Amino acid sequence: RNAVAEAIGHGVFRLLGWRIEGQLPPLDKFVVIGAHHTSNWDFVLFIAAKFVLRLNARWFGKHSIFRWPFGGLMRSWGGIPIQRHLSLNMVEQAIQGFRDNREFILVLSPEGTRKKVERWKMGFYHIACGAGVPVVPAALDYRARRIVIGEAFWPSGDAAGDRFSSIEAVTGS
Repeated sequence: RNAVAEAIGHGVFRLLGWRIEGQLPPLDKFVVIGAHHTSNWDFVLFIAAKFVLRLNARWFGKHSIFRWPFGGLMRSWGGIPIQRHLSLNMVEQAIQGFRDNREFILVLSPEGTRKKVERWKMGFYHIACGAGVPVVPAALDYRARRIVIGEAFWPSGDAAGDRFSSIEAVTGS
C-alpha cells in the first residue's frame, strides 16, 4: 500500500470529476482490457484508478514514453516498454509473466493505439487463454466521467465463439 500514490489517485479523480464503478474480481491473476483508448488522458485516468484501487498492475506502453526523464517513473508505475516495430512475441512474454509471478495483473488497450479502430487486436485474448486467466473489461465513459469495471469472463479458446461483452455493454451506453 502506498498512501501517497493513493492520495494522488483520489486527487486526480476529484479534480477531474471522475469516479470508478464496479469492482475487480478477488483474484491474483487476470487481464484488464481498458477501452476506448482515444486520448492521452486515458493514461492519466487509468494510472489514477490503479492508485485508488491499490492495484499492483503491469501495463505495456510504447517504448518512447520510457525515455528520460520519465522512464524510471513509468517503470515504477508498472510500465513495460514495447517496441511495436519489432517482432518480439509479446503474447508469449506476457504469458510467461503470469507463470513467473504468484500475483500478476496486466492492463492492456485492446485497440493497441489511440486511433479509432473497427476491430480490437486479440492479443489480450490470447494472453488470457495461454495464461489460463480471466479478462476483466474496463471502460472509459467520458460523457458520464466514470471508469466502469465489468464482470470477468473466462475465454474458452474459441475467440469466434466466445461472446465477451463489448465496452458499450460494460458502460450501459
